[in-house]
Amino acid sequence: MANYFVHESSIIDQPCEIGDHTKIWHFSHIMKDVIIGEKCIISQNVFIASGVVLGNNVKVQNNVSIYRGVICEDDVFLGPSMVFTNVINPRSFIERKNEFKQTLVKKGATIGANATIVCGNTIGRYTFVGAGSVVTKDTPDYSFVYGVPAKQRGWVCRCTEKLTFRDNLAKCSLCGSKYKMVDGNIVEEIVRC
Repeated sequence: MANYFVHESSIIDQPCEIGDHTKIWHFSHIMKDVIIGEKCIISQNVFIASGVVLGNNVKVQNNVSIYRGVICEDDVFLGPSMVFTNVINPRSFIERKNEFKQTLVKKGATIGANATIVCGNTIGRYTFVGAGSVVTKDTPDYSFVYGVPAKQRGWVCRCTEKLTFRDNLAKCSLCGSKYKMVDGNIVEEIVRC
């Protein structure tokens, strides 16, 4: 017996895997061969294509389509109406299903409302993508990116507070987590949040 909730207006094609305590709300469609982890929230009017993998505790807000090739690790947040692509150069009259590119959203990343993630890129761990941004390249772990195209504007803690580095060290003013910068990349030193 399934240990997850599916609203009666939603469609779940079989076979697919859905973890315990996941909730799938109104008018959503989960295609076959999807893997959804535990304690996920799939909000209203969400489409998830075959082959998509969502980790545990992933929150998918209203009106999001997740296409083949997308993998979201644990604790990812996908904001309302954000967009994934899966082909670089689509044409309605040319079938390019064999050209789908993988997009990886790493653990703890947040993608803001109405952002677009161009396929073939990796969103780093705990990256924060600002609302309305268009991501056209990989983002480093803990980066804060926004704009069209999105550019890195700073660094964020796991709790999303902005980080300021001095002598390659930063301490979160909100939760007290400490970080170390090595060769331009953040390495967690002590995590409290």
